[in-house]
Formats: sequence, structure tokens, C-alpha cells
Amino acid sequence: MGSSNTAGGGVKDESEMEDGGAGGDPSRREKSASRRFSEGEKVLAYHGPCLYEAKVQRIEARKDEWKYFVHYLGWSKNWDEWTAADRLLKFTEENVAKQKFLAKNQNVDKSLKSGRSTQSKPKSSNDVKVEKEDLRNQASRSKKRKGHLGTEEKSTKSAEKPAMLQFPPTLKKQLVDDWEFVTQLGKLVKLPRSPNVDDILKKYLDYRTKKDGLIVESVAEILKGIRCYFDKALPLMLLYKKERQQYQEAVHDNISPSSIYGAEHLLRLFVKLPELLSYVNMEEDALGKLQLKLLDLLKFLQKNQSLFFLSAYTVSKNMEKLED
Repeated sequence: MGSSNTAGGGVKDESEMEDGGAGGDPSRREKSASRRFSEGEKVLAYHGPCLYEAKVQRIEARKDEWKYFVHYLGWSKNWDEWTAADRLLKFTEENVAKQKFLAKNQNVDKSLKSGRSTQSKPKSSNDVKVEKEDLRNQASRSKKRKGHLGTEEKSTKSAEKPAMLQFPPTLKKQLVDDWEFVTQLGKLVKLPRSPNVDDILKKYLDYRTKKDGLIVESVAEILKGIRCYFDKALPLMLLYKKERQQYQEAVHDNISPSSIYGAEHLLRLFVKLPELLSYVNMEEDALGKLQLKLLDLLKFLQKNQSLFFLSAYTVSKNMEKLED
């Protein structure tokens, strides 16, 4: 989530004029003149490639610009953050239409049609239906084990409002940087990654085993489920458009994506897990325990962030051709 898209201008609001009267501090008036939004104002905020409804809760003058503390409406307070004006837009009909357009494009980008295009061989419509259904029901094969991701489709209502995982702030920034590297700068994660997803999950199991003094069966099952989800979900919903050619070149001959890709794409899976878990047929107590285990894995990723994640991506072949 996150973007450097520039917010549009517009008619001055009251916040731009409240400090501009005669006798006010000149430096304060100068800053106030560039302040585009006011406290309590409903806005649209960029978070990744999409726009979300948000509310400005606080405003602070930092160095030469105003910073806005926003709350994303309908989302956990854990996503509240400070942002500059270039990620905010006025809540107007025109910008709401832009929000819907971006959301529609994002859905198309993640659709099964996009998933088919990443494969070496074209798939029939029946193949796609089977693959989608397999993704949703992957964990149901081990449903007898308590705490495992047994899946059945829930009601539409529960699917619309999935529970969110609380990402540590540094991992939120990792997601933003990842999105900007690929979609804005045309750079890619160099493959194969080391450590890869398989390595990371094994390291986490070793960590839990050492900490708990024994192998926790439910943890091992959950990690097995995550690996299956990752391998199925990667071509369907975890790749940006600019990464599809790289996927076709890297994943072939029945190679598992989890042995090629690393922490960057695993973190993207955690963004999607609430949506996937909305189809899980589990008791609330069991689902809560599962979420705690997933959060513990997120904290493990954060703890080893410098080891697991790349600090810089490589320029894609397409960008190299353009620069030449």
C-alpha cells in the first residue's frame, strides 16, 4: 500500500485561510497557504495502486511541508499513518470515479484471465475453474486437524469483510517500497531468491521448535498450508503485470514457486490471506488462534527483515532496452 501519485488542486478550503489574516506569523501563513486538507476532512488516500476513503485526524507542519495523519475508513487503526499531501485527493465525484476506475483495473489485473496469461501453456475455462476452487479449498484436505485451514465458502457477507492482519510498521513500508520498485520504477526481484519461501518457512519452524522445545504439529500444518497457498496464489494474485514474463521464464518443469520466490512475494500473500480466510469454515476461537500464529510469523519476518528482504531490486530487461 502506498504511492507517490500527486493529488489534484482545487478550491481553497477553510484550513488554507484560517491563519492567513493580517498580523499572523508570515512563515505560518506561507505553510498554511499550501495546506490542502483540514482536520476531520474526508478524503481519498492512495495506498498502493488504489484509492481508499480516509479521514484526516491530525495535521502537523514538518520542515517545509504539511503532514496529515489519516485513518482509513472501515479498516483497523493499525493502518493509520502520517502521509504527505501528494497521496491525498479531495473527496469529489470526479475523484470517486477515479477510485472506482483504479479498483476495477486492480481487480482485472488479479483476475483469472491474468493468471492464465502467466502460464507456459493456455488453460481451458474448466482448468481455471478447477484451479480457483482448488485454491479456496486447499486446506480442507487436512480439516481433521484442529487449527488447520479447512475451507468452505462462507456467506457473501463474511467474504466482503475479511479480518485484517496487523502488519508491523516496517513491513508496511516494505510493501510500499516493493510496489514502487516494480510498478513505478520498472525493477524486479532477482530470481531465484535466497532464502526462498521454503527456506524461510523451515527457518520459522526451526525457530518455533527451539523456542517451544518440541515440534508443534499445528504450526507445521499451518506452514504446509501457507506453502500450498503460496504456490497456487502466486500466478493468480501475487504478481504485478510487469513480473509475468519473469514468472514464465523462472517457473517451469513443475518447479514450485516457493523454491524460486522469496520474502517479498511471501509478504504479498499475507495481504491476501484475510480474503482467503474469509472462505474458511472455522469456529471463531480457532480462527483467532490461527491469526495469532500468522501474526507470529509476520513478526519473525520483521525480526529477520534485513536477512530475508532485498534492499534493492534489479532493472527489468524491458527497462534496459528502453535505456539503451
